[in-house]
Amino acid sequence: MKILIIDDDPFVLKLLGRQLLNLGCSQIEACQCAADAHEVLSSDPDAMALVFCDIQMPEMDGVEMIRYLAGIGFRGGLVLMSGEDERILHTVQCLATAHRLKVHDALRKPVTPAQLRQILEAEQQGADDRARATRIQYGADEVEAAIANDELVNHYQPKVSVRSGEVVGVEALVRWQHPRDGLVYPDQFIAVAEQHGLIEGLTRQVLCGALRQCRQWHDRGLRLSVAVNLSMSSLVRLDFPEFVAAAAKNAGVDLSWLVLEVTESQLMHNPLTALDILTRLRLKNVTLSIDDFGTGHSSLSQLRDIPFNELKVDAGFVHNAVRDSARRAILEASLDMAHRLGMKSVAEGVENLADWQFLSRRHSCDIVQGYFISRPLPAESLNAWVADWDKRSTGLTGGRA
Repeated sequence: MKILIIDDDPFVLKLLGRQLLNLGCSQIEACQCAADAHEVLSSDPDAMALVFCDIQMPEMDGVEMIRYLAGIGFRGGLVLMSGEDERILHTVQCLATAHRLKVHDALRKPVTPAQLRQILEAEQQGADDRARATRIQYGADEVEAAIANDELVNHYQPKVSVRSGEVVGVEALVRWQHPRDGLVYPDQFIAVAEQHGLIEGLTRQVLCGALRQCRQWHDRGLRLSVAVNLSMSSLVRLDFPEFVAAAAKNAGVDLSWLVLEVTESQLMHNPLTALDILTRLRLKNVTLSIDDFGTGHSSLSQLRDIPFNELKVDAGFVHNAVRDSARRAILEASLDMAHRLGMKSVAEGVENLADWQFLSRRHSCDIVQGYFISRPLPAESLNAWVADWDKRSTGLTGGRA
């Protein structure tokens, strides 16, 4: 991959270039000023896979460079660097994300080889994913046919106890096993389903499939809860609790093993009906989880008024919290709040060992999930993964139960 480094400090340019070279990157361009970077990028914005950019430069600061990259339609990965205050670095990262730039990380100087290796691996993984998933636009009729023909399949991301390492549940994530295009990810069809009134049927199919799979795992001695994301349309259908109860009965699964995840934004559209439905689900012993906590606008009132059992802290506050004081403060406050309210806490976005080690020291965090533990898996792969995880987790938890 081609990499561009922009920094006004010659020593940083030389050091970072050498570190990247040692990690196997040979196509590296270094620019000490914004004008030179403009010249490199203007001829072919797509030539560079990664841009490392200092946010404090004399001719053009990082905010101006972000505006420039967005203006030329830069589609590669962006890594921001600075010796400035962490809050400023985080704000610039948020600005770049708002400009729809693909920000891999925002790093305090000096940048370490381990951080660079992680960024390179993430960029390569992203390139592989993009190569496998050609951006095909699917129409509503195709998505409707997929639902009718049972072409939707669930993959499951494991959730584990941070204290013991035990696998305690999974989150069901839908995929489309397309007869021609192979495995299609939800970002290519969920929006279509929502726009054309198909999301309710899709959600119910995912729910029923997850409950049937839960029963099969229980029969094999794997006692796991299964979490399903609710669609907006589910929270306006007053008969939805009856549907859930009937689906669980048909699958032979007690409702206490089902977790329904609701995002904060969903609750704001029709709060009275949503409160009616969610309260009745709790009365039926379904676990309710508030998902992506901290990203909405009325979190505290929802925690007060709706009988949630579980709080899922958004990945944006979890990953790299160990070295970002603002994320760390929000994460710790969220975990403590869940603990004080008698709720289980789930931290999503555990991407590396540092994330795991930080949370393992937080006694108020109950459950974690993320790529460090596992990517979403086909149902048939879970038993083998659990066996491998049991061996791996012994080293992570020190064998504590």
